[in-house]
Amino acid sequence: QVQLVESGGGLVQAGGSLRVSCGTSGLNFRSYTMAWFRQAPGKDREFVAAIRSNSYTYYADSVKDRFTISRDNTKSTVSLQMNSLKPEDTAVYLCAAGVPILSAIRDSSLYRHWGQGTQVTVSS
Repeated sequence: QVQLVESGGGLVQAGGSLRVSCGTSGLNFRSYTMAWFRQAPGKDREFVAAIRSNSYTYYADSVKDRFTISRDNTKSTVSLQMNSLKPEDTAVYLCAAGVPILSAIRDSSLYRHWGQGTQVTVSS
């Protein structure tokens, strides 16, 4: 049984930093593209960042140069370091695993496995 479990969310002031992580089990972690999406109340799920099995990374324009995604294949974990946080970054952050083609790496429908999410709240 595949499981993805996020941790590390919380409340932080604007300009601050937070790191969220996702532990996985039951999948061949090294073979998967891992991604972070986020969903704010009343809004669609939004791509944040992805890291492929070869460790190439991809970011949404809104978080580029502020967020860093990384993976540890020995521990089957993926993390998202978030710096210079803004109130508009407030959302539930979800970890996802899939094998999307490169041109569709931002498409949430192509990710097979999902975690439950962790809340990140940025106060102004």
